[in-house]
Parts: sequence; C-alpha cells; structure tokens
Amino acid sequence: MRNIKLVLQYDGRNYHGFQKQPKLPTICGVLEKALFKLTRENPHIIYASRTDKGAHAYHQVVNFKTYSSLSVDVFEKALNALLPKDIVVCSSSEVPLEFHARFSAKSRTYLYLILNRKFPSPFHLHSALFIPYRLSLERMKEGAKYFLGEHDFTSFTPSIEIYKNPNRTINRLDIKKEEDFIHISITSKGFMRGMIRTIVGTLLDVGRGKLEPSEISKIVEAKDRRMASETVPSHGLYLMKVEY
Repeated sequence: MRNIKLVLQYDGRNYHGFQKQPKLPTICGVLEKALFKLTRENPHIIYASRTDKGAHAYHQVVNFKTYSSLSVDVFEKALNALLPKDIVVCSSSEVPLEFHARFSAKSRTYLYLILNRKFPSPFHLHSALFIPYRLSLERMKEGAKYFLGEHDFTSFTPSIEIYKNPNRTINRLDIKKEEDFIHISITSKGFMRGMIRTIVGTLLDVGRGKLEPSEISKIVEAKDRRMASETVPSHGLYLMKVEY
C-alpha cells in the first residue's frame, strides 16, 4: 500500500465544486475516473479543502492510497494526459501512510478577486467579481481587523447545523489593490461553508459605506446569519495555498 499526494490547479467554472456529487460534474469525480483508467482501482480521494461550485484552485492538495507500482512521475504525466485541460496535476509525490490532505493541514489560504472599475472585462467573466461602484480600501481594511483571531462565525454560514463547533480562527486577512483588481486574502486552519464569501460580501458593504467597520464586531457577536451581508458569487474565489 502506498500513499500518493497530488497538487492540483483547476478552473472551476464547469464543475459543481470539488466534492463528489451524484450525476453532477465535480473535480473529485473527474479525478477518480482518470485514476481508475490509470490504476484499475477505485481510490478514496482525500482533499485539503472543499471548493464551491464555480470556485478555482491554484494549490489544491489531495492524497489517495494505492497498490499501483507506477512511479510518482508517471502519475503526474499520465493524469495530465487523461484529465480535461481545466484540471492540471502540478506535482505528485509519495508520502507517509499517515499523511492526510485534510487533517494534516495547518492552514489554508483563499483569495477573492474583485474587478473594481466602471466597465467589466470580457476576459474575467468567470474569474473575478465585477464591482462598478467605488470601494474604500481604508474602510475595508479597518473592518477586516474585527475578523482576526478566534470567533464564533455562525453569522457567516448558511449551514451552521452541520458543524459541531462554529468557532474558527482567522490568522490573516489582507486587502490590497493592484491596478483595477482588489485582492482579499484570508488564512485560517479551516472555514465553514460559505464563510469566506459572506465575509467578503460584508467587507464590500463596508467599502461602499452601507456598514461602518465597527459594525462587523456586532455582526460576529449576534451569531445570526441574517445580520451579515449577502454571500458573493463563487467565481471570484481561489484556493491559493495549503500549508502542512
């Protein structure tokens, strides 16, 4: 028995997220089919982070157990020949049997990309959220401070009933602008479903003046999803890095 680790990149526009779902195209489902063609096994794929429908990844980590004697280099080359062009294996390696892509991870960093100018871009329809109105980065940065540290993030997920513990610790939340694009980068050991996109939606309301930065503290304390802003679309979201 061997444990193989893969680092993937993918454009998620054509998929219903990473996690396998019946009768729907997913990253995991496509990867499983490719691995079956390669090894004639049905491996259980463990992934570092669930990505939403339409979300992307620059650094998704997965692992699976196999009895195959194929070299790790062959896994990378063969899978890239079998997978569609919007899913790429960046690297493959053999890791200890106890390595677990999800539970061994120490942190995950996501990026949310916003195109902030008066007119949209035909090149970024599926890769960035278009916001035509002015946003104050100073206000957004001030509001971001209230998310740092450990908090109960019940106000920022629509699916609180599936979690035993709603507490999460945000280690970093950086906001910067490069030309017409605003980058919101957020790092934590783990996130709840919809949490990042709802945080971004709330920061956008701060940036446009609908909320005061200090109101974020009250939203967190309320533990009520109705208090936070709308969840932004998933096509601007990228899994950027998983640290072990």
